[in-house]
Amino acid sequence: MAIEPGYSNLIKQALTSYASLLAKNPSPSYDIILAFDDEHHQYLLRKLGWTESSRLRQTVLHIAIHKGKIWIEEDWTEEGIATYFLSHKVPREKIVLGFQAPIMRPYTEFAVD
Repeated sequence: MAIEPGYSNLIKQALTSYASLLAKNPSPSYDIILAFDDEHHQYLLRKLGWTESSRLRQTVLHIAIHKGKIWIEEDWTEEGIATYFLSHKVPREKIVLGFQAPIMRPYTEFAVD
């Protein structure tokens, strides 16, 4: 299925925006990492570092484009990244909450797959 031309740029814009918010409250114990893979349509925002004696490896956001839809695979933002996409006119039927179990997706307001 064809990839919506603007989805990659919109996802990058969203993750960059969230990274900027995290950078406003910098922590000396972790770095903020953005990873964009346009070939495989995978986009990540991560925290990587240390907290006291423990390794911190947290995926804050993982977004993919699959079957022409935006798949939210991981989302640890307060309001949810789906609201960002909705505010940028992405239809609900083009957003999949991939972090939800397939059996639960029909009960969301978004696409099932």
